[in-house]
Amino acid sequence: MPQTLTTRQRWLALYVLCFGVLMIVLDTTVVTVALPSIQRSLGFSDTALVWVLNAYMLTYGGFLLLGGRLGDLYGNRRWFLIGLLAFVGASLACGIATSQWLLVVARAVQGIGGAIVTAVALALIMNLFTEPSERAKAMGVYGFICAAGGSLGEILGGVLTQWLNWHWIFLVNLPIGIAVYIFCLSLLPRDALPEQRQRLDATGAVLVTAGLMLAVYAVIGGNAAGWGSPQTLLTLAAGVALLAAFFFAEKRVRDPLMPLHLLKRRNLATANIVGILWSAGMFAWFVITALYLQRVVGYTPLQVGLSFIPADMLMAAFSLGLSAKLVIRFGFRTPLWIGLAIAGGGLLLISQAPLDGRYLPHILPGMLMLGIGGGMAFNPLLLAAMSDVDESQAGLASGITNTAFMMGGALGLAVLASLADAWTAAALAEGADERGALNAGYQLAFRIGAAMTLLGAAISAVFVRAKAPPAAMLGAQ
Repeated sequence: MPQTLTTRQRWLALYVLCFGVLMIVLDTTVVTVALPSIQRSLGFSDTALVWVLNAYMLTYGGFLLLGGRLGDLYGNRRWFLIGLLAFVGASLACGIATSQWLLVVARAVQGIGGAIVTAVALALIMNLFTEPSERAKAMGVYGFICAAGGSLGEILGGVLTQWLNWHWIFLVNLPIGIAVYIFCLSLLPRDALPEQRQRLDATGAVLVTAGLMLAVYAVIGGNAAGWGSPQTLLTLAAGVALLAAFFFAEKRVRDPLMPLHLLKRRNLATANIVGILWSAGMFAWFVITALYLQRVVGYTPLQVGLSFIPADMLMAAFSLGLSAKLVIRFGFRTPLWIGLAIAGGGLLLISQAPLDGRYLPHILPGMLMLGIGGGMAFNPLLLAAMSDVDESQAGLASGITNTAFMMGGALGLAVLASLADAWTAAALAEGADERGALNAGYQLAFRIGAAMTLLGAAISAVFVRAKAPPAAMLGAQ
């Protein structure tokens, strides 16, 4: 991209891009507060309800790498605008949805559009800011927007759901998306395409996304159909076969979506495994805590959104520089495993919340630990992933790790929701009342999420090679 913009125009373009990404980030958290309202409105079962999240997370994670590749091959500006239009159109469909299938399908399309916007926005920012100190500042703004978006999403979800209705958590994207599109047309320079283009590995994206969606569907339907039923076993086998076909195809395609040789790098492979484990715990925190506070304790959607603010603000504070300072002082291995250990401890604390739990003694301490631990560990995880690859492949390594994180969250949430549902059903069969049975199921999900997060901490401590990344990688000045 030619650098023909003035300094003021480049910073305006950054803010516009960040607003576009903020809209995507909002949709990963704004929905969690509204889940009980969506369930009552459209009649979702407990296990099917997670598809409102999983449909988005699976396509988002599955198309992150493809979205970045499309931008490289056919123009980042062009594909940012295409992804933005897809996301806004799908948001409209979500907002007017009156059936389960329409909402889930529209959420899947949202995920595709969101993946393209997110992947291409990073490339656009890197091209807009080539001078190291300016790029560091720009990435700091971008990181803060991503972290603060979680807090804003929960508050916005609570306000819109309680004062209007759940449809507006999606309809609010329309004016934001339209404004971002108009400003991008005037601010972003037209794409300068390479003379020689690599081939597009669309097959790899289709195989990995379809395989993971089938695997999650098998897990979600396991309770209702039976874990040993032909439906569950055949669906799971089909998912595994598609994933095997993906790895087989990636070995043979000339320009693979995911170059498998990168996974032989120790830190990158370890970061992917840790990301899968940790994301299961993180999504258990976001989703199941919201369900516990509403369905067991009796919080309103707005109260649920407000309850997440302390943890989200701590995570945002770390993204603005505290995490980088820790990495400079201790390297990335120590903050990574200690942060995950703190986050796992936070989940364990929340798992002890009783039936008549109160926020200050039973929820807030765990929330604070999760905010500190999550904020401490996220940047070291990405730095560990990128430490074993060349600078030219750092974006790809980051994309692979983000994909693993989203996929791990989707699969982990499906497993935890299914186990919680089964535990709740067993408690009901033994004579427990509905609130007590729900609480027992949620406590089990929290404990398993904590165990997976603590396992990620142990793997990080043992297998991540301790390296101090260069100051430029951290954005230090």
